Amino acid sequence: MSHTIDYYFAPQSPWTYLGHQRAWDLANKAGATLRVMPVDLGQVFPISGGLPLGKRAPQRQKYRLVELARFSEALNMPLNVEPQFFPVPGDDAARVIIAVDQAHGAQAAMAYTGAVLTAVWAQQRNIADAQVLAALLQECNLDASCMARAQTPEVQATYAQNTQSAIDAHVFGAPSYVVDGEMFWGQDRLDFVARKLGV
Repeated sequence: MSHTIDYYFAPQSPWTYLGHQRAWDLANKAGATLRVMPVDLGQVFPISGGLPLGKRAPQRQKYRLVELARFSEALNMPLNVEPQFFPVPGDDAARVIIAVDQAHGAQAAMAYTGAVLTAVWAQQRNIADAQVLAALLQECNLDASCMARAQTPEVQATYAQNTQSAIDAHVFGAPSYVVDGEMFWGQDRLDFVARKLGV
């Protein structure tokens, strides 16, 4: 049976960063179709009862840093728990990811997404800066024209559609993996995704 994974994420999410490569590896191992679907969490949170990081209770914010450090160590992934450029708007990066997906397909979009996430969480780079997004395209050997494409109505419409699809699927946080209609929230649920995929 061929599976489809709707991969809902925000390009500035540390949890997306921690699970990104593993999710891609699982999809490849299972021969699953993975749909790269960056979303605007600013629209998802109010509908689902979530709060932006700065509005969460202090004990939640403090524990988040503990968990990020734990997962960074456990997964052997470099991660600055309080990076220089965070919080950071993810909309521009999301639109470039969509442009890459439209121009070059899911594999290129996943590679570029990985570069964007690494830029925030391991490299202290500002993904709200167009020059950084363009440099990441170059580093991934992708067409610079994706920057212009990201500004088109078509890409903006796709971004809005992704966000609405996430809301319709009852997504409330990033990353969320919807496998054949069943949702798994968080990179720490990838073991369950693997079971669902049969790998």
